[in-house]
Formats: sequence, structure tokens, C-alpha cells
Amino acid sequence: MLSVRPGITGLWQVSGRSDVNFDKRVAIDAQYVDNMSLWQDIKIIVKTPWAMISGKGAV
Repeated sequence: MLSVRPGITGLWQVSGRSDVNFDKRVAIDAQYVDNMSLWQDIKIIVKTPWAMISGKGAV
């Protein structure tokens, strides 16, 4: 899992943000690493603005 470089957004950030506990965040990140693809990256990029604007899961 440490072979993946950090970015400005990620799967768990668009999947619930602060509503997701630490263990679930790790599991979601591991799922991302196991299933990395350009298509998945595009889906995350498309979901990011809505996650920011909606404020869902923000503390």
C-alpha cells in the first residue's frame, strides 16, 4: 500500500469523509490499491467537487 503516492483527493474522501472511521478509511484505501485503474481515478475526480460543495461528512 505504501507504493501509492498521495494525492489531493482519494476514494475515502469522496466516500464519506469524516463519517468514515479510521479502520474503514484504511480498508477503502486498500480497496483502491487492489483495484487501481484510470477509470477509478476518473470517477474519484468527478466525485470530488460534489463532496466538497455538499459538505457531507465534513466536521
